[in-house]
Amino acid sequence: MKAEDFSIWLCGVARLSADQRRKALAALADVDGGGEGMEQKAASETLSNGAAGKAPRRRRPDALGTSGHERVESRGCPHCAGREVIAWGRSRGLSRFRCKGCGRTFNALTKTPMAHLRKRERWLDHAQAMIEGKSLAKTAGLCGVHSTTAFRWRHRFLGSPAVDKPRTLNGIVEADETFILESFKGRRSDLPRKARKRGGSARHPGLHQDNIPVLVARDRKGATFDAVLPQDDSGSIAAALTGVVTPENHLIGDGGKPLAAFARKAKIPYHAVPSPGKPTPEAPHLHINNVNAYHSRLKQWLKRFNGVATKNLPNYLGWRRALEAWADQATPQNWIKSAIGNGPYQQLTL
Repeated sequence: MKAEDFSIWLCGVARLSADQRRKALAALADVDGGGEGMEQKAASETLSNGAAGKAPRRRRPDALGTSGHERVESRGCPHCAGREVIAWGRSRGLSRFRCKGCGRTFNALTKTPMAHLRKRERWLDHAQAMIEGKSLAKTAGLCGVHSTTAFRWRHRFLGSPAVDKPRTLNGIVEADETFILESFKGRRSDLPRKARKRGGSARHPGLHQDNIPVLVARDRKGATFDAVLPQDDSGSIAAALTGVVTPENHLIGDGGKPLAAFARKAKIPYHAVPSPGKPTPEAPHLHINNVNAYHSRLKQWLKRFNGVATKNLPNYLGWRRALEAWADQATPQNWIKSAIGNGPYQQLTL
């Protein structure tokens, strides 16, 4: 069996039903010899289950397992967003679909950052490397590709997670800005300042021309929204949080004027913590410890990259956000779901 076909088969093992597992075990035992009894037992169980009622029709896995079918079911036609979609054969290992509304055909990768990306048999290895946060050199070695290919794949895989954010946050929402050093990593000429090595450090902490403000808002269920701000002012915060945080929420901040001004204009209940990590005795539940802890985890995780190009910062924020959202469900299969536009904030109820 080809490596690509085996990878597809192996991805579907975890989704097998009990009846399908029995059939698979019987077939494997029969190939090794001495499996006639197991096969007969599996066949008899299948017949008895069939007598009770016809089993529902299951999806046939393709090169993406069943992730492609799940994406099409949740998002519909990528051309017209129509929901009347039917199966339309296969091409190059991927299931194709046809929209009854517009009449166009497509697969699960159509109009996604993963469209036309080759060597699908190595995607699972690349997804595992991203979950583990491996360097480009180690990722390239694991996948058997050049380091420049690994870099391009990294950002193709991050195209959808970068925009996969919760549409709304619930209940108490903690919000605060953090600052990440501006970087022109990868730029070879026309630098506005002298080049730094291995990330470097800011000349001044906090709000300064060397630092890029990143707003993070997080509710008590763990849903996380973040945005790179052009300026740390109420207008930029309003552009990012309008619709995500509403008057139904209770917004908590550190007393910064831009966030307070946004809450006042949007008529959102707002509470300023007098000192980070130290809520008042009258309201011990009103704090920003969760969002500050997220800031700490984010910056500690970013250190391994020795500086992140500011133009790519939204991709890395999406990478970290997806890791936190998937948590213990961060598997290569789920990572590919995120890459094709069916990420955790479409999959999980937060």
